[in-house]
Order: sequence, then C-alpha cells, then structure tokens
Amino acid sequence: MSDMWINGIRQNLISGSDRGLAYGDGLFATMRCGETGIKFRQLHLERLSQSAQRLGFVWQASPALLLQLDEISSHSFVQFGQDFCIKLLISRGSGGRGYQAPQQPDISEIVSVHAIPAHYSTLQQQGVALQTSPIRLAKQPRLAGMKHLNRLEQVLIKSQTLAAGFDDWLVLDSDDQVIESSMANLFCIKDEQVVTPALSASGVAGVMREQLIYWLNDAGYCVQMRTVDVAELEQFDHLFISNSLFGVISVNQVNQFHFTSSPIVSRAREALSLSL
Repeated sequence: MSDMWINGIRQNLISGSDRGLAYGDGLFATMRCGETGIKFRQLHLERLSQSAQRLGFVWQASPALLLQLDEISSHSFVQFGQDFCIKLLISRGSGGRGYQAPQQPDISEIVSVHAIPAHYSTLQQQGVALQTSPIRLAKQPRLAGMKHLNRLEQVLIKSQTLAAGFDDWLVLDSDDQVIESSMANLFCIKDEQVVTPALSASGVAGVMREQLIYWLNDAGYCVQMRTVDVAELEQFDHLFISNSLFGVISVNQVNQFHFTSSPIVSRAREALSLSL
C-alpha cells in the first residue's frame, strides 16, 4: 500500500462522490520535511485554513492531524534519510446536489509522502531556463492565490513539449502579464529593487514566496508586488524562482534573453536553510 492516509487511516481509497474528485472542490499544500520536521508547517496550515474560508467552508488542523503529520514526518525521515515532502489535501468531501455544496461539509483529509525530485538539487546549482508557455492563465480574483484542486491549466501547460535546453514554462495570464513558472513563483531584480508579479487575479501565492518577501524586506531590499509585462523582463538584471520544495533557484534564461545569478539567491538559501 502506498504511503497515504485518508482521515487518519492508512489507505488509498476515496469515495467516487468526493467533491475534490468530482469538482476540484478543495485545496492542497506540499510541504518540505527534514530532520527538524515540516518546514513552515504552521504557515502552510494557515494558508489552507484561509483558503477554505474563501471557498466557503471552515477547516482547521485538528490536534490529531498535527500529531499525525509530525509522526509521519519523523518516521519518513528515517526511511528517506534526506529531505522529502508531505502533501496534505483537503476536500470538502461528499455531499450536496451537483455543484451546490452541502451546508455542512464532510471534509476529507488526505496525507501522502513523496520523495523530492532528484533533479531539484541539480537545478539549485545550475539554474533554470524558462520558455513562455502558449497556454495562458484565466483571470479569476475569487480563486487567485489559492492552491486549489482544479489544476487543469497546469495540466495543459505541462502537456506541451519544451524546446531543447529549457527546464520549465514561464506562464502569462490572458492579458500577457507575467504570473509565475508552471511550478514556482517568480522574482525579478534590478539594482536593489525586487519585483514579484501581483497575484490578485491568477496564480498561486506560495508560502516560500511569502517567506522570501519577509526576508528580503528584513535584509533591506525594496520589494514591489505589481504587474509585470513580458516585454519588461529583459530589463531586469537577475531573475529567480521559488517554491516550498526546491527553495530558490536562479533563472539563467527566458526565451532568448539571458540573466546572471544574483547573490540574493545564495544568501536566501543559506538564511532560510533551503539547500538540497
């Protein structure tokens, strides 16, 4: 049986009527774990709770779930012997008529354990090249920023074939504004100014993005969250991407434009213990 627990029970079967399966009605977090436990655990759980409220139901991690997460983290580190990840998926569960959600959700909590992709360590050292995706993200402010279960846009993005030499997609919205890569948030640097795309209408506001904004502000950098036109990218000196699993990675190239690595990347990686 796979390393999966549903509502606290080790199993991998879920009801066919679960709204997460039927409608993508739920949320998830992917949390990096290591010898000291789950990194930024409380922030991940708070984001899930806030996002559930935005979807119209109440969820908070129970003491039993917290204990389970800590036990799984501890036991799995012995198994892996290195950093790994826990995925926590929250579904509204079964119920309701069609799209109409039930007044009282029967929430499903699904916990699974996974290895961190082996090539992430290489990407940390070498950086990444991004190619603009032909798939655009729709604008929907009511869902923007959440890591909700409906990831069909990302499925379509990942179904395309990257050109040789590129590692991931740069993703724009329907107005050709830069949003993120297919798997990470984006930061752009010019002199001492750091810009990260505003995510008020689309995209995922990652926990690592939030932590980097705090760290950059504390380190004395001016951070702006604003719209970034794709044509503007070539004006920046440095770019990097971030997510909870690989931390921070320099961007070497976007389409035909090349960038150098910023000292901010190594400093952030050391300050936040992000090295793989």
